[in-house]
Amino acid sequence: MSDFSISDKAQAVLSVSPQTWLTEGDPVTLICEVNSSSTGWTFSWFTVTVSSDYRYRYELLSDSSRGAGGNYTVSSAALKHTGVYVCTAERGKPANNTTISNTQLIWVTGVSPPVSLIVSPSRTQHFTFVSLSLSCEDQSNSTGWTVRRYRDSWRLEDCSSSMSGSQTGSTCTIRDTFTEDTGVYWCQSESGEKSHPVNITVHFGVILESPVHPVTEGETLTLRCLYKHTTPPNLRADFYKDGSLIQSQTTEMIISNVSKSHEGFYSCKHPDGESPKSWISVTVSHSGYLISVLHTLSSVLAVSPYLLVTVVLIFKCCRMRGKYLSDLLHYIYYIQLNTKLVIMRKPIC
Repeated sequence: MSDFSISDKAQAVLSVSPQTWLTEGDPVTLICEVNSSSTGWTFSWFTVTVSSDYRYRYELLSDSSRGAGGNYTVSSAALKHTGVYVCTAERGKPANNTTISNTQLIWVTGVSPPVSLIVSPSRTQHFTFVSLSLSCEDQSNSTGWTVRRYRDSWRLEDCSSSMSGSQTGSTCTIRDTFTEDTGVYWCQSESGEKSHPVNITVHFGVILESPVHPVTEGETLTLRCLYKHTTPPNLRADFYKDGSLIQSQTTEMIISNVSKSHEGFYSCKHPDGESPKSWISVTVSHSGYLISVLHTLSSVLAVSPYLLVTVVLIFKCCRMRGKYLSDLLHYIYYIQLNTKLVIMRKPIC
């Protein structure tokens, strides 16, 4: 574990570009700066973890001298990069002026995580003073997983750290939810494997019912607006995407054949209140991608015999240079008409 002495005169500031929520394969850059015009700083980047005695530990990623600013770039994000990050700025030899930054959470959604975080009730927004269950389910082994969460202001902790939370095996149960339970939750093994993170919001008024995990292209997305103190709880409300009204006065919004363009922040509004925003992530359909690849491959294979014959004839043409040249060129022209290949008509050799 690293210890840091905080400077009162300068403060390191950590930001993330282009965004903190990512899909596997996306690039991401951690930008560390000092909020003063001074120069000569050396920057380091760390992941933040919690030990068994609930003390924070800082694991070094990389460091380099970059003057008044520095970047740490991950060219292709993976599930393992989900976590909490900080940076430090040091100056002087030996470094006697060290400042540690704010925390930044990065969460990555992927295609096939080793374990799934199952949320019950199955939605990302929840009412206050209700029971919430979070379980880590692995097809081969559901033991050895812990539910972790990150809350604003340095709050990286186990799910059981909630005021009414407890963990039994790989399941964390929060008996009575509070708004303070809002945060990003994920499963993590002792070896560092991680599940898809889930951004959970606890709200005391109107909430949006949306899927816990990313929606796959081509599937149907259903959103509902709920209010705890009505029967039935679903409301006739207005639905918004990225702050713009997309559907009004309906009990549910259904989007069939979802595409990547439907990705964004969704919320709903009713006279009884407005829900928080939830990020809906859309993943590429692998079956559709496979069909596209197979179609392209089949097209190439269909025309490849003609290409092969054409190449062989051209080769023979260049070697023969004799009386059969005219016949060969006529035959090549015949192949052109049948395969729509563009080959120069003038002699090649």
